[in-house]
Amino acid sequence: MNKHQAHPVNQKRRRLLQAGAVLATCLSEPVLAATRDDPWQAAQAIIDRCTRTLTFRPQDFLITAYGASECEVVLTEAFISHDERGKVKAPKPGAADCYPAITAAIAACHAAGGGRVLIPKGNWLCCGPMVLRSNVHVHLAAGAHLFFNNDPADYARHGDYDCGPNGKLVLSRWQSNDCLNFSPLVYAYGQQNIALTGEDATSILDGQGGVAFPGSKDCWWGWAGRKADGAPANDRQSVVNPRNPASLESLAPGLSPEQARLIEGGRETWRSDHYFLPALSEAGVPVERRIFGMGHFLRPHMIQLIGCTDVLLQDYQVQAAPFWLHNPVNCRNVLFRNVQMQSIGPNSDGFDPECCDNVLVDGCTFNTGDDCIAIKAGKNRDIQYGVTRNIVIQNSIMNSGHGGVTLGSEMAGGIENIYVQNVEFRNLHWASDALRTAIRLKTNMNRGGFLRHLYVRNVTLPNGVQTKASFSNLLPGAEVPPRSASVGGGAVITFDCDYAPKDDVMRIRPPQVSDVYISGVKVSNVNTDQGARSCYQAIVLLGPLKSSYNGPDKPVVSPITNVTISDCDFGTPVNGKQAWFIHNVRELVLRNVTIANKVYNEVLSA
Repeated sequence: MNKHQAHPVNQKRRRLLQAGAVLATCLSEPVLAATRDDPWQAAQAIIDRCTRTLTFRPQDFLITAYGASECEVVLTEAFISHDERGKVKAPKPGAADCYPAITAAIAACHAAGGGRVLIPKGNWLCCGPMVLRSNVHVHLAAGAHLFFNNDPADYARHGDYDCGPNGKLVLSRWQSNDCLNFSPLVYAYGQQNIALTGEDATSILDGQGGVAFPGSKDCWWGWAGRKADGAPANDRQSVVNPRNPASLESLAPGLSPEQARLIEGGRETWRSDHYFLPALSEAGVPVERRIFGMGHFLRPHMIQLIGCTDVLLQDYQVQAAPFWLHNPVNCRNVLFRNVQMQSIGPNSDGFDPECCDNVLVDGCTFNTGDDCIAIKAGKNRDIQYGVTRNIVIQNSIMNSGHGGVTLGSEMAGGIENIYVQNVEFRNLHWASDALRTAIRLKTNMNRGGFLRHLYVRNVTLPNGVQTKASFSNLLPGAEVPPRSASVGGGAVITFDCDYAPKDDVMRIRPPQVSDVYISGVKVSNVNTDQGARSCYQAIVLLGPLKSSYNGPDKPVVSPITNVTISDCDFGTPVNGKQAWFIHNVRELVLRNVTIANKVYNEVLSA
């Protein structure tokens, strides 16, 4: 990478950080004041802010006027889920590329002061990222199907930062760590007043995550999940990448050999891309030296917006995303409404707001291969964007996924003021691909951070959640008995403060969880081999484990505190002998809580 390119990255980030800090201060104070008086009044203030109408110049920029041509599609063999193959529609080899036309239309619209870029009905192939710009509204007509080409080189061709053999990359964030990487398929950085909309579920953004790359047996999903026969076995994010240096000392010369060894963790897999990026963050390596892209295996997001204000995402469908579907980072005033998600690939999180302030999720449907919603807030030392706060999730449906509404696991900057209401955790595919848990917190001694002021009311689970246990993966010497806490799936409410501890070699940041209020949860049974059952356990609250900490001192490890669960019916758990599990919890209040037709009113600590 050209040494002169380091300064623009830092300068751009500095401007966004300063603007974000000002916005966070200005926008949060009235909401926080309302929270102290009435949490749902505060939620309504967030709704009102996020639903303010965005305005755009009344001029259309039709992509066909800039040279776009429809593409012919054919049926092709592909992965349609983590491990299932089938036939999908894909552009015919040699199909016309509308990337230049879409890029030109957006540029013309932006230069004119804004307007609407229109993608009409038909099949379209885009061999490169769609980069959104201020005051531009990109709209997919009913029946518009936009295929993003499944060639990694197309997303390392147009970025701002020339990284030599790794390609021309963009400033991105991958699982909450900053890096230079492939461009997301839809990307924006530091823009204002932007919209991506469709007419309905026939307006489709297609990431082709399971379709083989040109001239290869591999695909985006193969970098993390099952591979087709004949695909290169070592092209994985979890396999040691020989392109990554053998020691951190070459990238972070200020580290002592002891510090470098501690971050590397004594395991060869620290050089896999998946673990190498967090190690760079932990070592304080600046983002301009965290270079991935070509030759590496960190898949791009479907839609990632960084440092944007006044954002509308509405009325379209996303399918087969390479990685997370939507990841707004350090954004303000985001409306995510009436979006349908169909992506059952590895790490197919539906919506991951990160370090954002004022976000409304309304009327969306999630059918995803990982968490439906996962609220993030940075990881390791990448916490410069601050706290994630003031998010309302309502009127939505969750089907397949690991967690319905999840907080974490990457939450080092902290999460507060989250409101969930009128959500149906439908779990439509309960017999074959069950929703693992409905309300989920996951963190550990590395991910750290805090969660405070989570409010949930009026949610239903007509088909329960997963009824089989998924027990915690404890470290040796843990103070919790094995096979007791079903934190990986099977509980309706799951707080896991020891999530995947083996993933993180430096566990030095104890998390804090407090002030959680959940009411009106109604869980129905389904017919299983063991009779009518709703879940494996109703509630699992696993607080931080002191035994998991491996830092040099002995910090305070706080229990989960001040959790109230009221007016709920959890149906009939499979584990009737231990319908709930709690550890390192102080003041769990159960008020009018029904489990297996028995009503509980008590205060628990453990």
